[in-house]
Amino acid sequence: MRPLTDHTPKPLLEVGGKPLVVWHLENLASAGVKHVVLNTSWLAGQFEPALGDGSRWGLKLSYVYEGATPLETGGGMHNAMQTLQEGCSADAPFIAVNGDIWSDYDFSRLPDHLTGLAHLILVDNPVQHPKGDFALADDGQVHSTGTQTLTFSGIGVYSPRLLDGWQHVIGDAPGSEATPPRFKLAPLLRHAMQDRRVTGAHHNGHWTDVGTPDRLAALNVALA
Repeated sequence: MRPLTDHTPKPLLEVGGKPLVVWHLENLASAGVKHVVLNTSWLAGQFEPALGDGSRWGLKLSYVYEGATPLETGGGMHNAMQTLQEGCSADAPFIAVNGDIWSDYDFSRLPDHLTGLAHLILVDNPVQHPKGDFALADDGQVHSTGTQTLTFSGIGVYSPRLLDGWQHVIGDAPGSEATPPRFKLAPLLRHAMQDRRVTGAHHNGHWTDVGTPDRLAALNVALA
C-alpha cells in the first residue's frame, strides 16, 4: 500500500469519506458490541488521536500495542486476550475483524454462541486469491480442503479456547519463541477443523481486501 501507508496506517486510510476502521466500529456498535480492542503496530500513535476512547460510537475502545513487528492474527489475539476479557467471563466468545478489509456484512448476523471453537465468514474468491482458503459444507462445517473453496473474509467469532495449547499446534514456527509470541491463526483453525469444531457462513455481498492502492481507489469509486 505504499506510498499511502508511509504516513498513515492502513486501517486509517479513508474510503467513502471515513477511515476503514470506522466502518468496522460503526458496524460493531450497531450489532450491540460495547468493548472493542484495537491491536496496533505501524504508526500506532495515530490511532488514539483519530479515534479517541470510542464514546462517539457508544463503545469503549482499548488499544493494545503489539510492538514494532506485528504479531500475526493468532499472536495478536493471544497478546490482547487479557484486555479482551475485561468485564466478561474467561470463556466468552469474541469477534475479530481484520482492519484492512471493507464489507457490507452485517455483524449483527454473527452468532452469539459457538457450537465449536470458531465461526468464520467466507466470501467468493477474489481475483488475487483464486484458490481460496477453506471449504464450506452444507451442514455449516468448515474444512481445510474441498472441491469448492471460499476465501476467509477476516471476519469471525472465536472462543478463547481456540488458543489453548497453541504452542503444540504451532511448534517451532518462526516467531513462536518471541515475547510476546508471534504466530498465524490458520494452523489453529485447521487443527480445530479436524475435530469439526469450526463452523462458517457464506457472505455473497460486497467485500474487499484493501491490499493495493488500486483496490482502495476502486472501493472509493464503488462507495461513491
